[in-house]
Amino acid sequence: MRTRTLSNSRRWLVATSLVAVLALAVVGVGFVSQPVNAQVRVEAPSGAPASFANLVEAVKPSVVSINVEGRQPIRRLDGENFGFQFPDLPRDHPLRRFFDQFEDQFGQSPGSGGQPRTRRFQAAGAGFIISEDGLVVTNNHVVEQAENITVTDDNGEEYVATLIGTDARTDLALLKIEGASNLPYVEFAQEDVRVGDWVVAVGNPFGLGGTVTAGIVSARGRDISANTYGDFIQIDAAINRGNSGGPAFNLSGQVVGVNTAIFSPTGGNVGIAFAIPAEVVQRVINDLMEDGFVTRGFLGVGIQDVSPDIAASVGLDRARGALVTAPLPNGPAGAAGIKAGDIILKVDGELIDDTLDLTRTVAKIAPETPVDVVLWRNGESFSVEVVLAERIEPTVGAPEEEELSPHEPEPVAPTSVGLTLVPNEQGEGVIVAAIEPESIAAAKGFVRGDILLEANNMQLNSQQDFEDALEAVRASGRTSILVKVSRNGNVRFVGLPI
Repeated sequence: MRTRTLSNSRRWLVATSLVAVLALAVVGVGFVSQPVNAQVRVEAPSGAPASFANLVEAVKPSVVSINVEGRQPIRRLDGENFGFQFPDLPRDHPLRRFFDQFEDQFGQSPGSGGQPRTRRFQAAGAGFIISEDGLVVTNNHVVEQAENITVTDDNGEEYVATLIGTDARTDLALLKIEGASNLPYVEFAQEDVRVGDWVVAVGNPFGLGGTVTAGIVSARGRDISANTYGDFIQIDAAINRGNSGGPAFNLSGQVVGVNTAIFSPTGGNVGIAFAIPAEVVQRVINDLMEDGFVTRGFLGVGIQDVSPDIAASVGLDRARGALVTAPLPNGPAGAAGIKAGDIILKVDGELIDDTLDLTRTVAKIAPETPVDVVLWRNGESFSVEVVLAERIEPTVGAPEEEELSPHEPEPVAPTSVGLTLVPNEQGEGVIVAAIEPESIAAAKGFVRGDILLEANNMQLNSQQDFEDALEAVRASGRTSILVKVSRNGNVRFVGLPI
């Protein structure tokens, strides 16, 4: 109900006083610090249902249970997995025969030459139909390594399904029910859900099939490290094993997310579940429908988050953006002039908050697209145009960088931040030969053997170079220095208070 405007000031004062008294009665004297006209007003929701029955009746026929059969490697019973090593015993030793029994049971038979055995497995999950000819969305982990896929609808009718394509990075998969037509199907929501919105989840927990739970959206933009791109919706509807791949609906019967993961110390529902947002699902599924795989833009940079210390060391107003640790050789970023130490603030007009935000933003842009990238370098921002490449999956088993052994130095006094540095005779930079345990450098995570490549964007060849960089930063009035560090072949930047 709106407050009417009164015709004279006295009535207005009386009305204002009454409103203030009511506010005090509701929230308590200690919490009233703003004038009444600044109070946030929220209208009562018009769509809160007395029952979800009509919604469930409409959408449930489009939700299916998915059962898969396949083969998977049997985990070996060995020292790596169980924390002990089998002794090097002769083949005819009684204990060796004892160990062989377990090897035979858990993945290797004697004389198998170390080749892992496999076993058949069965798994269950959920999915939902998005077209009348039987396209079904589910999670990749539900159908991974599947040889046979069976889809069961709400009436108990079973169908054979084939795999159209998968995307491990977002944990999504697209199936096709063979020979299907005129099937009931659901659509994706075109508007983002908000925290506090109702959601209804339908799935196949513990193989029970057709189970409905309800809750609200608890949070948005969660990064739970369950896939490369994060951005999960957190909901409090009861989700358990077997719900994976099932839909979360809004009150209009549209899919707002694909239920994918739960947080649970016990393995069961504790009211914290995560769903992939509809906007992400649509983009991935469209690619799978067209090509059977997903293409993503690729910038070609190693990146890390910008800490408050790093922001202070480069003159940035606050910790934001993604710090480039190194452009990849022959990558789009390097070709456009992006350098190590640059901070990416925007991509095609979109603000970049952190590394995950950059990864998500670039991934949803098509390869070969020119994009405007705003950088922060030497205390100012400027833009460059980068033509994105196509992201290629990394090669498994790539050789690791050789670890450099710390150089044994002659005694030398430490710097003012607690680091003792010596030239790196095997390459660039200076090596941390010693570190004072109570120093600020130790507190920031520096360790003996770290290689300092640059400080304040100056290349380092000696401890004096580092001291000169410290003095230059102090003279500029800044309180932190940006240090480029290499450890075991991995390069990162550290904002070191001085």
